[in-house]
Amino acid sequence: MNRFFGMLLVIAATLAGLVLLSAGFYLAAGWLGWGFNALAGWISGSPGVSRPAVYYGASVANVLTLLLVVLMISASLLTVAERKWSALIQNRIGANRIKVFGSALGGIPFLAADALKMLTKERIETTGRTRVLYELAPMLAFAPVFALFAIIPVGQGIELNQIPGLAGAAAAGAVEQIALQVSRTDTGLLYLFAIASLQVYGTALAGWASNNKLALLGGVRASSQMISYEVSLGLSLVGTMIAYRTLRLEEMVVAQGNPVLGPVPALGLLLQPIGFLIFFASAFAETKRAPFDLPEGESEIVGYFVEYSGMKFGLLFLAEFAEIVVLAGVITAVFLGGWHPILFEGWLRQNLTPFWFAAVGAGAFIAKMIVMMWLQLTIRWLLPRFRFDQIQKLCWKLLLPAALVNVFVTGAALLLDPSGQLLAWIGVLTIVVIAVLTAAVGRAPAPAAGHGAAHAAAGH
Repeated sequence: MNRFFGMLLVIAATLAGLVLLSAGFYLAAGWLGWGFNALAGWISGSPGVSRPAVYYGASVANVLTLLLVVLMISASLLTVAERKWSALIQNRIGANRIKVFGSALGGIPFLAADALKMLTKERIETTGRTRVLYELAPMLAFAPVFALFAIIPVGQGIELNQIPGLAGAAAAGAVEQIALQVSRTDTGLLYLFAIASLQVYGTALAGWASNNKLALLGGVRASSQMISYEVSLGLSLVGTMIAYRTLRLEEMVVAQGNPVLGPVPALGLLLQPIGFLIFFASAFAETKRAPFDLPEGESEIVGYFVEYSGMKFGLLFLAEFAEIVVLAGVITAVFLGGWHPILFEGWLRQNLTPFWFAAVGAGAFIAKMIVMMWLQLTIRWLLPRFRFDQIQKLCWKLLLPAALVNVFVTGAALLLDPSGQLLAWIGVLTIVVIAVLTAAVGRAPAPAAGHGAAHAAAGH
């Protein structure tokens, strides 16, 4: 129990560290703006704060914060979190050998150790490999993850003159808004589907270009699995597009702040519980982690990256954890209300400045992401691996038909009641039914001791 609370303390400290580090980056935007302004004044010979210079500085800080802090640091911390959480599940200590001044610091020093190991490890390359594709595959596996995170809205927009410490923004009257999102695109979810489909090329090429039969088998498994689940993945979000009448993730988050059943907000989880389950299962299969880790199959074929070492393997390895972060971010934005705090949103909006309210919203978003990442780590260590035929049957015989039915029910409910209340009541009923069925399965009586042995002895 003490170890469990210790893990919760590490998670809370990680959340606080991410928020403080992000705030530091945004405060550094003032210095970046000052630097751009000083450079522009030196070149033009007319010093003075300019709105474009401040905007460029804040924009650079925004992109650095979202991609390097929220995505990359979160993905790096997940490597330690998985070691410690799996150790807790298996009743062992976990990573604790690397210490700083005699303290393991929750395993955080392993981040530097892993990075140093990957950078200095010898590169072992097979003969007969297709060199260009072999070198390109890790990049193709890693780059789409960055591109996917670009459309995730971590928080609501902030005007430049509302950011404390932003040099000269108020004096210049800067009113440009910085969105806590790398890119706002009208295509939204369509962009998500398009970029997510590119990831299959990295895994397929890594297996094919390695000149290894086991790696090729892993690449073929990965291709078939990812292509299959892309169908149900796309259909699972069609219901949210219909319910919120938009493709843009930030507009979906705004819509989830509106009440639908009295004070209850129109969360995607409430309006689309079946869509949430289908999307989570399909996206989990896209990450190729247990119980969907057939492409790796460590007890059988090792995986499509068996011939990679050094930093190339590091890219493939880090891309897997970055996918977990992206999946958690998409679920948070589409189904869990995004940056809306769970409680006291009205009070916070009235009593906090716009900057600090946006900071609280970003903290709420990151907290929800951490919960979803923890859920993925837990499932990975609790469920056994599916067989290949079971994975395909789950996709084509269960998830795909359920997604089609969900689209039909969503459209029919909104046609009968455009306000969305009927759809919300259907969602409530669905959640209750799922909870009752789950409780019934959990309370099913266990077989009597020796029952299976008696049947085996009888030849049954």
